[in-house]
Amino acid sequence: MIPCLNEAQSVGFCVDKALAAFRDHGIRGEVVVADNGSTDGSIEIAQEHGARVVHASIKGYGNALRKGIEEARGEFIVMGDADDSYDFSELPKFVDKWKSGYEFVMGNRFAGKIKPGSMPWSHRLLGNPALTAILNRFFHTQIGDAYCGMRGFTKRLYAVINPRTTGMEFALELVIKASKMGAKMSEVSITLWPDKRGRAPHLRTFHDGWRSLRFMLLYAPNWLFLLPGASLLVFGLALVFWLFPGPRRVGRVIFDIHTMLYGMIFALLGAQVMSIGFFAKVYSFAERFSPNQRSLERWLSRVKLEHGLLLGTGLALIGAVGSVWVVWLWVAGGFGRFDHLRPVIFFSLWFFLGVQIIFSSFFISMLGISRGTYIGDYDKQKQN
Repeated sequence: MIPCLNEAQSVGFCVDKALAAFRDHGIRGEVVVADNGSTDGSIEIAQEHGARVVHASIKGYGNALRKGIEEARGEFIVMGDADDSYDFSELPKFVDKWKSGYEFVMGNRFAGKIKPGSMPWSHRLLGNPALTAILNRFFHTQIGDAYCGMRGFTKRLYAVINPRTTGMEFALELVIKASKMGAKMSEVSITLWPDKRGRAPHLRTFHDGWRSLRFMLLYAPNWLFLLPGASLLVFGLALVFWLFPGPRRVGRVIFDIHTMLYGMIFALLGAQVMSIGFFAKVYSFAERFSPNQRSLERWLSRVKLEHGLLLGTGLALIGAVGSVWVVWLWVAGGFGRFDHLRPVIFFSLWFFLGVQIIFSSFFISMLGISRGTYIGDYDKQKQN
């Protein structure tokens, strides 16, 4: 399956190599070219060389791939670009892995060969290694070349993945979802050649690089929300407890009530960010964006709405009682000078955290409605 947009100088070579690989290795298959609005004769050239052309009317790399994959008739699909940078005579490597039982097979240019002039140094030394490292760190994929455009996967796996993206992130979405679903994955070494497009590439380094990073962060709420939120919460609470007894001196610097106030703000901000992270995790699970989250499933079966309400109510009561006590001290002093800002910050923090936990618990529970149950009753649903 070859996505194509104005590749008249190279698409014919790609089709010829793929068909030759079929003949030479006894592979039953077809070459599908998914045209994305070419105006340079690419469609006619692809057809003349034996490809079946389908038309993706909506612009975008991902849209072209989705149209071509949906129209493909084979059980196993190998995709690659139409600029002849990928050698389609290497198709049998992917087919052999599929026949060995693998559902998703990635090409790896770094394990194979990268011919001179085929990849900019910024992509080879910085962009691709960095995005691959982030992908492996976030999703434990153990992929060596995250953005390799030549890869193979079963039609059944693709239907389960049900990709949503329409741009360059499409390639990452396939890897991330396949990994999350526990698909059997492997790699093969391939060679990258200088392309024959004769024009500037469609890929925009910084624009598409940022979109890729943004997409991975959106699919990794632990890294985007929970870790930063927990760090802010712990740091803020540490400041509040440290300064609650009184001012602290560190060298020549004195930390006092103003720093304690910032600690309260950090703690509340951290709790808010963590709440958003839990919303994102439960929503993605409930809408089946991220299946097979066993740790989340265990958490949903043990922690119920009532647990959150009890925790939030307890903290809110502690904060409310402490705040009433501070007000009583002020009243008892005849509404004179108020010198109890430390306990005001301390008890207000627990009251605000408690209220936030109460409403967050309700919202997290509501996110489970799309699965036919409230979050917190997940264990009952699983038994049914």
